[in-house]
Amino acid sequence: MENRKEHWEKVYASKQPHEVSWTQELPKTSLEFVHSFNLPKTASIIDIGGGDSKLVDYLLEEGFENISVLDISATAIEKAKQRLGSKANKVNWIVSDVTEFHPSSTYDCWHDRATFHFLTTADDINTYLTTARQAVTGFMAIGTFSDKGPKKCSMLDVHQYTEEELQQQLTGGFEKLKCVTEDHTTPFNTIQNFLFCSFKRHIK
Repeated sequence: MENRKEHWEKVYASKQPHEVSWTQELPKTSLEFVHSFNLPKTASIIDIGGGDSKLVDYLLEEGFENISVLDISATAIEKAKQRLGSKANKVNWIVSDVTEFHPSSTYDCWHDRATFHFLTTADDINTYLTTARQAVTGFMAIGTFSDKGPKKCSMLDVHQYTEEELQQQLTGGFEKLKCVTEDHTTPFNTIQNFLFCSFKRHIK
């Protein structure tokens, strides 16, 4: 069985944005959550599993100066760099599986749309959450498939979340601020129901 990295390298090497379900021309909900944190333009923001998502394009356009994009796929990041052209030099690009990521700095905002739900073992989930607790000093915005969403994506199993379950995973360091569910229309006109929640880091 191929490993996680091989899977995603193959996906990004063989498919264009209109051929994958997660593509968004405008990452509206993600931007709304980031805006809700009222961050200064110098805030340190990381997009987990950002791939060739356009969130980074909009954040750069808005003047954010300290953006990191992490993805398991070097091919996905290369596509994003090519799309951004010279603007790509303003971004810190990180090729890593999030479960093997050892941040060298902290983040005011940790954004993750559709990476966390691919972690289906307790070990991977706990590793992710441990890293987030170490790295996040401000806020987290996380989007997963809801309990009404797909059970698989890109031929891989996913873990669906209810608001209560996602909140439970982030106890011990994160205070829930807000949750919304939304229907994402894929490029092939199917509907995927997402749960988005924001959290504030707190240390008792």
